[in-house]
Amino acid sequence: MAYLTFDGIGISGLAAAVPKKVIDNYNYTEHFPKEDVKDVVDKVGVLERRFTDENTTSSDLCYAAADQLLNDMEIDRASVDVLLFVSQTPDYKMPATAIILQDRLGLPKTTMAYDINMGCSGFIHGLSIAYSYLQQPAINRVLLLDGETRSKVYSPKDRKTAFIFGDAGVAALIEKKADFGSSFMSINSDGSRSHLIRIDAGAYRNPSTPETLKEKVVDEYGNMRSEEQGYMNGPDVFSFLNREVPKDIKSLLEGSETSREEIDYWVFHQANSFMNQYLLKKLKLDSDIVPSSIEKFGNTSSVSIPLTIVYRLQEELKTRKKLLLSGFGVGMSWASAILNFDKCYIPEIIEI
Repeated sequence: MAYLTFDGIGISGLAAAVPKKVIDNYNYTEHFPKEDVKDVVDKVGVLERRFTDENTTSSDLCYAAADQLLNDMEIDRASVDVLLFVSQTPDYKMPATAIILQDRLGLPKTTMAYDINMGCSGFIHGLSIAYSYLQQPAINRVLLLDGETRSKVYSPKDRKTAFIFGDAGVAALIEKKADFGSSFMSINSDGSRSHLIRIDAGAYRNPSTPETLKEKVVDEYGNMRSEEQGYMNGPDVFSFLNREVPKDIKSLLEGSETSREEIDYWVFHQANSFMNQYLLKKLKLDSDIVPSSIEKFGNTSSVSIPLTIVYRLQEELKTRKKLLLSGFGVGMSWASAILNFDKCYIPEIIEI
């Protein structure tokens, strides 16, 4: 476990953007019988999602969130020292999308900018890097952008994934302020289980060919996808969650000498309703302090934790609160954080 501690660093502003297009999951029946769709949707708990159009990317969503945040908070863009972009659906294979966003947002050429290729735990990975940079005397502001268009990744003809994922983008402004107090993070990875969530082809190990782009029946249930669309081994992913995540959260609480009662809200990655409910019961938590966004936006991968905060905790974080965040998934990787929020500016969710 990579265990990190920080002092006097925190999130001063957080904004989110989602596509205008709403997918009603109960009516997402083009490829499956309606009764089958109802069974799947009832189980995963995703009632609605947001899908981008073919011309809108993760960076467009992040740009909208960041531009509003910087404008609303009246931030001098020349004061942003670092821009980090977390995504597994970037604009291009090269160059880095972060550098494109540096120019598009009007940030100075002195701004350090690069991409972070992480999935469901990626927001906390991004926070760990942002907080680490802010320990340097010459760095005072980091803009962390996190965006995913998972609707472009998974096959609509594979019921194992077709009803879960959605698109969103967030922007977090991270700064130094003594009032933030101490923060704690735990970062973990297990590449031996990297095959549990994967896109097999389309990169450099298995480059694109006409064959990798063909849709194929992949199981006895008639589910279809190409080798360039994502798949997930649900039962083994759940076993991973069961084995690793509660243990990591317990270790972080013990290592930071934080009692459960000190945590005002517990914000988990929005994998699906079943997994969320499992964690709630396993950790013996009251649902009132475990906000959820899965029913409204689906699984937005690394964006799901900050999106849940914007959606559910906008008013609550106007006063000082302590949050425990936990992200887990593709990699396999998992990460937890205990953070203090103090007068965090959170605007309404933007639709583009």
